[in-house]
Amino acid sequence: MAGPFRYVTPVEPQRATGRIAQVYAQIAEDFGMARMAVLMTLSPSPEVTAATWAMLRESLLAGAAPRTGKEVVALGVSMANRCPFCVDAHTMLLHATGDHRLAEAIARGDTPADPAHAALLAWAGATGGPVRPGPFPAELAHEYVGTALSFHFINRVASTLLTDGVLPANLQRSRLVRSMGGRVLTRTVRRRLPVGTSLAMVADLPARPEREWAAGTPVGAAFATLEAVAGSGGELLGDGARTAVTDAVEVWDGTPPPMNTAWLDGPVAALPAADRPGARLALLTALAPYRVTDTDVATWRASRTGGRTDEDLVRLCAFGAITATRRVEALITPTEHVTAEDRS
Repeated sequence: MAGPFRYVTPVEPQRATGRIAQVYAQIAEDFGMARMAVLMTLSPSPEVTAATWAMLRESLLAGAAPRTGKEVVALGVSMANRCPFCVDAHTMLLHATGDHRLAEAIARGDTPADPAHAALLAWAGATGGPVRPGPFPAELAHEYVGTALSFHFINRVASTLLTDGVLPANLQRSRLVRSMGGRVLTRTVRRRLPVGTSLAMVADLPARPEREWAAGTPVGAAFATLEAVAGSGGELLGDGARTAVTDAVEVWDGTPPPMNTAWLDGPVAALPAADRPGARLALLTALAPYRVTDTDVATWRASRTGGRTDEDLVRLCAFGAITATRRVEALITPTEHVTAEDRS
């Protein structure tokens, strides 16, 4: 299929039914786009798609925090995670907020002139080290933290399952095109959306306990669902392989792994040969999704007689992505409420 999709064939909007049709309809209404590549590439798994949309909508699109500040966070996280697709998309969306100078300053690698935006960008781009208070009011923490965690998850699945091209021939790299693309979405981006309206689409899905930083909010409910739904992709791995992935991510300090493969080969070396491709792909998605290759995916698909489905691939990548996202959560929020059982 032409477009940015790698490895999976998405459900096209005109053929969508059930949960996927509901998600696509709300994306068109609330995001102003009939086609949203990141959600489409997840569409072979309706549950993962709906849970991801709920988390994205309730943290970034809805709520009381300024959309400009949350777009700065989305962009800062995407830059730190080396996700060109998301960097380009959210540079355009920052243009859509009307702050064109801010969008281009960040695109050039400059520090924003506004100290508040500079602090948000720095916070979003730094996941390692001790927990630091976020540069935002406590009553808005669930929106800013939720936006950051949304993009730690989304960046990973996007880098694994999409190409870099938001627009044909990478036209989004042009300042003029970025600005024009943002203007098209201005009216939608500047709307104030009601909170919680995505939750009906995931009400029947499993959920983990809500986290303290977002308990009692739509963001908290959405993240609890995303954790459970994406985490269930670990069922595609054997117990040993699943443990190898979670243990390796548990000690990750938030920085990009080295270019050598020792960090990757070590955790999977002791696994049975049939289990290594899945563990390798999940661990790459978690910590270095931009290094996933055609061979990695093809080897994993061939590791089971009869192959693997697109839904299997989405679910496995979602497991790797949420495992890393939960580790980031522990690095940017107080961790006393994150138990070993929560991380399993």
